[in-house]
Amino acid sequence: MRKIQFGFILFLFISSSLFAQDLTDRIGVCTSVSNALLAKQTGCSYVEIGINSFLVPDKDDAAFAENLQKASTSALPIIAGNSFFPGDIKLVGPDADLEKTMRFVEVAMKRAQQIGVKIIVLGSGRARTVPDDFEREKAIIQFVELCKQIALIAEKYDVVVVIEPLRQQETNFINTVREGTAIVRTVNHPNLLVLADFYHMAVEDEDAQAIIEAGDLLYHCHIAEKAERTAPGVKGDDFTPYFKALKVINYKGSISLECNWKNFEEELGPAVAEMKRQISSLN
Repeated sequence: MRKIQFGFILFLFISSSLFAQDLTDRIGVCTSVSNALLAKQTGCSYVEIGINSFLVPDKDDAAFAENLQKASTSALPIIAGNSFFPGDIKLVGPDADLEKTMRFVEVAMKRAQQIGVKIIVLGSGRARTVPDDFEREKAIIQFVELCKQIALIAEKYDVVVVIEPLRQQETNFINTVREGTAIVRTVNHPNLLVLADFYHMAVEDEDAQAIIEAGDLLYHCHIAEKAERTAPGVKGDDFTPYFKALKVINYKGSISLECNWKNFEEELGPAVAEMKRQISSLN
């Protein structure tokens, strides 16, 4: 047990130090813990896991024990997690159940703290989709109230929840960084901030100015190319407008590769190198 606890303390130390480094040193990848060593060898500083699949908030502690052990021996810290809510948990609409949802959140965040996760991504497009016959204003009120409750639990477990705007093909609710930032401003809690996903921004034709407008409310980023959600360098997308915007706001957060990989082992290294090349070109 002492060995596991020491590992978690080390993870927390490493993950907190990430935010004091250059952006090229704060690159991670959305992947399984089993790929952490490869990610480390290719220049990543952390991995971002799936909350629902790795923390299994809908299962008991015995079901989580194996993943807890995997986390303790990971080659990289696990500072972030995405895929928060499954589609059968409805966050807005007539079937939204705040009490049930908050029980799920409590377990998820407790386990996140156990493995050193500091950032929980609230994307969950299906879960937050507004039913066609439900008033949008009511959905906004529901979601704001939900986020206020989530932020309180996030504060309790020392994590930050970031709202991830998603393209319209994935949800009809919060499709742009500007919309996400508006929700964050309304909730007004330091443990609820916003994420900028360059892929979703490109698909939604949202310019990098939205990052500047978000300012210090922007806490985490995702990256992939526009056409097929490929890794940086595959199609040759230019991400420098986004990186310039991050530089303007003196961004201290992290950025995760969240891509469609054809060959993860072969593509990850060049993707990290391309990101670092583009970021460094601005210096």
